[in-house]
Amino acid sequence: MSDKSHWEKIYTNKRPAEVSWHQTHLEKSRELIRATGVGHDAKIIDVGGGASTLVDDLLADGFRHITVMDISPTAIQSAQARLGARAREIVWLEADATRGSLPAHHYDVWHDRAVFHFLTDAKDRRRYVDNVSHALKPGGYVIVATFGPNGPLKCSGLDIVRYTSEQLHAEFGEDFQLLRSAVEDHVTPAGKHQEFVYCCCRKR
Repeated sequence: MSDKSHWEKIYTNKRPAEVSWHQTHLEKSRELIRATGVGHDAKIIDVGGGASTLVDDLLADGFRHITVMDISPTAIQSAQARLGARAREIVWLEADATRGSLPAHHYDVWHDRAVFHFLTDAKDRRRYVDNVSHALKPGGYVIVATFGPNGPLKCSGLDIVRYTSEQLHAEFGEDFQLLRSAVEDHVTPAGKHQEFVYCCCRKR
């Protein structure tokens, strides 16, 4: 089964609010985006954000240039249906974060909550980081959240990689300055607790 078919199956069989990583509002992500100090004209990409509500909140916060990228068209369609007419204000990309073709030095903020930890192959992680380096403006920000050391070992039937903030920053290397990190106790829709680690880095 390809990655795309796996995620299509997930979003076909479950409503967005039923997946384990769902949050009604991604408050930690919003907090970190606000902390960057970028203005409402900043270009923000939410990677793996197909069905996420972050796009709704970014619109409510006044951001005007938002891109949502996801490998699953079904996830994207669910968000578009939820947003209604406002979906036309968003750039939607159906693509893999490790292989998607993105414009060079275009984005001010790259956000990813719960994609990177699925990259168990070091080559895929390198491709991902290369894509961030290519797409992010110099001085731009990358905000990534993964399962922490006390998080689960699997998610949606797939193996994952758990990180401390230091380990997560190390994946991006010296080209990125670690500005801040945070730990979140995420409670799933089923009532289980999952540790998430967030890192916010700035591209040098």
